[in-house]
Amino acid sequence: MTTKLFGEPVRRREDARLIVGQGRYLDDIGAHAYAAAFVRSPVAHARIVDIDVADALEVEGLLAIYTYEDLVGPMAEPLPVLIPHPQLTHPRTGYPLAKDVVHHVGEAVVMVVATDRYLAEDAVGKITVTYEELPVVVGVDAAREAVHAVHDDVPDNVAARHHQETGDVEPALAASPHVLSFTQYFERSAAMPMEGKGVHARWDDADSSLRVYTSTQASTSVRAAIAAKLQLSQELVEVIAPDVGGGFGVKIVHPWPEELLIPMAARLLRHEVKWSEDRREHFISSAHERQQRQEVTVGYDDDGRITALDVRIWHDNGAYTPYGIIVPIVTATQLVGPYVIPVYRVRGDSVYTNTVCVTPSRGAGRPQGCFAMERAMDRIAQERGLDRAEVRTRNLIQPEQFPYDHHLTFQDGRPVIYDSGDYAGLMDKLKALVHWDSFEERRVSAAARGKHLGIGMAMYVEGTGPGPYEGGHVQVLGSGKVLVSTGLTSQGQGHETVFAQLVASELGVPMEDVEVTTGDTRRFGYAVGTFASRAAVMSGNAVALAARGVREKALRIAAEVLEVDVADLEIDEGLVQVKGTPGASIPLRTVAVLSNPLRYAFDEAAKQATQFAGPGDDSKPPVAAGDAPGLEHTDYYSPIRSTFASGAHAAVVEIDPATWEIDVVNYAVVHDCGNVVNPMIVEGQVHGGVAQGVGGALYERMAYDKDGQLQNASFMDFLMPYASEVPDVVIDHQETPSPLNPLGLKGAGEAGVIPGSAAIASAIEDAVGRRIAAMPISPTELYDLVRSSADQVTNTRTGALA
Repeated sequence: MTTKLFGEPVRRREDARLIVGQGRYLDDIGAHAYAAAFVRSPVAHARIVDIDVADALEVEGLLAIYTYEDLVGPMAEPLPVLIPHPQLTHPRTGYPLAKDVVHHVGEAVVMVVATDRYLAEDAVGKITVTYEELPVVVGVDAAREAVHAVHDDVPDNVAARHHQETGDVEPALAASPHVLSFTQYFERSAAMPMEGKGVHARWDDADSSLRVYTSTQASTSVRAAIAAKLQLSQELVEVIAPDVGGGFGVKIVHPWPEELLIPMAARLLRHEVKWSEDRREHFISSAHERQQRQEVTVGYDDDGRITALDVRIWHDNGAYTPYGIIVPIVTATQLVGPYVIPVYRVRGDSVYTNTVCVTPSRGAGRPQGCFAMERAMDRIAQERGLDRAEVRTRNLIQPEQFPYDHHLTFQDGRPVIYDSGDYAGLMDKLKALVHWDSFEERRVSAAARGKHLGIGMAMYVEGTGPGPYEGGHVQVLGSGKVLVSTGLTSQGQGHETVFAQLVASELGVPMEDVEVTTGDTRRFGYAVGTFASRAAVMSGNAVALAARGVREKALRIAAEVLEVDVADLEIDEGLVQVKGTPGASIPLRTVAVLSNPLRYAFDEAAKQATQFAGPGDDSKPPVAAGDAPGLEHTDYYSPIRSTFASGAHAAVVEIDPATWEIDVVNYAVVHDCGNVVNPMIVEGQVHGGVAQGVGGALYERMAYDKDGQLQNASFMDFLMPYASEVPDVVIDHQETPSPLNPLGLKGAGEAGVIPGSAAIASAIEDAVGRRIAAMPISPTELYDLVRSSADQVTNTRTGALA
């Protein structure tokens, strides 16, 4: 590979279109489509007694009303459990429209279609649903108590019991010189992309085909689900992800009920139909994430080295388990972080509550795992009177220990084997970035101003790029344009730029000649989706391999034309040339023309490929056996297992004792995602992740009351950080290439968010001297904590109470 573009901070090429309003999002499609709206349950748990649509029938422009009774065939069956698991013994999913019982506020009960959205909403308002309310279960503690059941046939509310263990933990704890135990909570939050979900469907009666646009992270999988549920051949279903205004995990779930119901209605009404989710719908009917109760017991020696770790987790999966138990599995396996844990046991109960389902959101279980491990590190340091950085350093996996096998099973069903890394190097860089060793000078200065100043750190390891595969197709046209397509979808990550960089580097062509298409089943039919920091690792390697296939064919054809050996050729700026021989060359666009032997010349360029254009080898067919016309190649990348990125974050917080406002004044990140294709895009991903991490630590929570009513289902009440609350982020990169893929890449998309809560909790604790055992934390909660009789924390730098 040339290095002209790989590793360069190339500006995001898609931004020029997006920032001037030329994006094409779901709601920009289908100006003349019929509109759908939904009657959603206003109660968290109830039997549906009656649905009265009589008054709605009087609404002018009403076209159709659908309830569960109108669903037929596979549409009347429960939605799929996307990722089955042997330990998920009691999976439950809903129906496209509720059947008999609703299990959370916001569950869809009736779909209305009218000539426009206003009339559809009018009709929704005239439909009366009678409910017989049932007992409600909210929160992991209520689910554990199991006084009431979310599902009648799951009386203990336990969907799954996940268990992984290395060694015999109880004797190891008993033999440990020191043991400490603590309980902590991680609150429920949500992704909140700028654009909610949305679907547009168009049925073609002439050939019984269906085209669907959906704001998704998995267009090929949505296609398969629609085909299965509507009993259509996949070849007759096209699914396209247009520009998507953010996903962050909530749009990897599929099929959402609307992704089935809107195509169903389009087919029945023989007219295009569209639905765009409003913000309240997104709050009460799209997936949430994060909530866990964690009980941690850790054994360690006099030097703070861990001897055994036992973790008990209760994970709130909401009312349903459409995405299986991926989040608690990720928590369980990523909790160990960059550390040597000689004996480890993790047991997790995934429990039902009468709330919106919980599926992966950016971080996907990793922030919870990091919170458990890093708070344990801080506790050990405090108990032994040691520096927090030193305790971490003593427990780190060393470079010579790679590949390092934790003897755990990851979310892809493959072993947790760290492929490469230098965790001590991360720590050294982080301490230098934040001037860790001289921080007490800043604390004294802040105290003189009447402020509490604290510093915290957290380290993490992130499994990225899980399989099973992604593919890429690269084609050089006679015009010189290079078309690149991959089935993986984009939601603003910069895929168009990164994939163009990779292909331009591999082929030796100008980047402006490369056009990238993602998430369109018409262009690429086999893909998995965008999640788990896998785009660069999976599709990046796939398009690079496809480009190498094109390069190989181009050099072979050019060698025949120029009558030279393939090894003597190179491609630079779109010109195939003999190395060191100026003028002995042929444009790549001409090679593309010659790659397709023609009978008919339709322009001047095409004449070069016709049968009388020049001398040929009469002993060979125009297209060799095993070859194909055209300068194009399709390839796939399928990894043996995930690759593991890593990083270390530090936060400095300043707290005003007059208001107990928490201000994150400094934030530092050292990140290792292997070889970096585009450092500007990686830094953008880290910045965005840090913003979400700050939100998760200080602001964002889904506040359900005991009746299962979401109390803050609007941006008026759900707090998120503004730009003014997000600190300037100082970033340093470390590169330990992965040996598992051709480009040496590791993922970067979720890195910024993973350690945020752990690092900020550590900093707050350092500032005020009180245990922080739940996140997020508000100024009011901090005020109450400081004035309570909660455990005080000794400052390990000074030996005094902070």
